[in-house]
Amino acid sequence: MNPVSGYEVEAEDVVWLRLDVAVAAAARREAARLARRVGMPTDRVAEIELAVTEAATNLEKHARDGALALRVVTLRGRAALELLSVDSGPGMADVGSALTDGVSGSGTLGVGMGAIARFAGVFDVHSLPGRGTALLARFWAGDGTDPFAGTDEPEVAGLTRPISGEEVCGDTWAARTEHGPDGARAVTVMMCDGLGHGPLAALAGERARAAFRAGPHGSPQDVVRALHAELRGSRGAAITVARADFSRGTVEHCGVGNISAFVVGGDRRSTLLSLPGIVGHQLPALRLFRTPLDRDAVLVLHSDGLSDRWSPADFPGLFTRRPAVVAAQLLGQAGVRRDDAGVVVVRAARG
Repeated sequence: MNPVSGYEVEAEDVVWLRLDVAVAAAARREAARLARRVGMPTDRVAEIELAVTEAATNLEKHARDGALALRVVTLRGRAALELLSVDSGPGMADVGSALTDGVSGSGTLGVGMGAIARFAGVFDVHSLPGRGTALLARFWAGDGTDPFAGTDEPEVAGLTRPISGEEVCGDTWAARTEHGPDGARAVTVMMCDGLGHGPLAALAGERARAAFRAGPHGSPQDVVRALHAELRGSRGAAITVARADFSRGTVEHCGVGNISAFVVGGDRRSTLLSLPGIVGHQLPALRLFRTPLDRDAVLVLHSDGLSDRWSPADFPGLFTRRPAVVAAQLLGQAGVRRDDAGVVVVRAARG
């Protein structure tokens, strides 16, 4: 496909705040700092502080365990503050009731998730009763509107989390959309797991992400070869590159190392194969695989910081949600704290 136009998106620096007695104050402070950094006016910062405090207070009051992730995302030249809340239960039996204005999950602020949804330009939530909830609230700078609203752009989002005790993560991801002259839209996405963890693993990931951004718009094989050349002399990485073409109903993929990749449709998933090796050190003879991709399917790539034993049937309703919620719920339910973790999710635009 000869790219005509599109957009790029990649992993951002994430502020992770684990559940403790001070999480609400810390979340409010970090959210205000990030909102001011992207030029939010004072009244908008106050709304964001209220929404983030409510989400944090709900964790304090109800969750067995959980965390908030705060980050700045940039899409189509627009910046937004993004909040993700993830917990391990007890979940919500009736999400609709919790979204009613004036109903507070904590019984303290009295604003509830309905106000969070009203303040946010993008809002989504998924809950598994007895297991946990993932919540997304995205607050756009400028006029607050979603630049993707009403478009047929494919949606991409990911999430990374460092191993406990580390500040940086060796897992990373990046994606770009490509619009062909015939109007077809495809997403090329990379998931990278820098070997080990800590600063050296993170450096390998940063080099891979920069090379993906600047590299060829060729087949996934061409992209992996370019990343291999760039990562020579580094610690090396496991990498999968996939191109999801929802218009033509196919995904092409090339993977080296232990990145898990799946096409999810309904309660079933198809595994995308990867070859043994280390990008930057030991590159095997690369192969390009093709797998059918229904328009309603979802493409998921993740590192071995998530168990690959999850099943779509264990997550009823999840894969109809926004990619950021899918990524957060999978990381929360399948992630392991003894390793860096990263996941990226791609789906076609939904009306």
